[in-house]
Amino acid sequence: QILDGRADQKLVGGLDMTVRRNAFGRQIDSFETEVAVDGISGGPVHAVFIRAPVVERTGENVRVLAEVEGRSVAVSNGRLLATAFHPELSGDARMHAMFVEMVLEAKSALGPSAVKR
Repeated sequence: QILDGRADQKLVGGLDMTVRRNAFGRQIDSFETEVAVDGISGGPVHAVFIRAPVVERTGENVRVLAEVEGRSVAVSNGRLLATAFHPELSGDARMHAMFVEMVLEAKSALGPSAVKR
């Protein structure tokens, strides 16, 4: 579910959560900060927030991985991962590495019939 969304906005689905759009403000309120992410070692991740949403509610199987100001900004459920920040803008590849590991684990669970790399 999306709060403060547009009437024509479509949902991707997959994660049982409620998200509030632009929860930290408009584009002028964009910011960068260090965020501790559960499952990522080596210290906090540099996170770039641009018109960032926050996760206001998660279903029982959704795991909160990171928070900023007490607000959920990274979540996962099985092989699904969502962040309110832009890891591609930080120069830190650890979020991407986490996602690749999730994909490889999912592929492994499919067994030998999985698509080959």
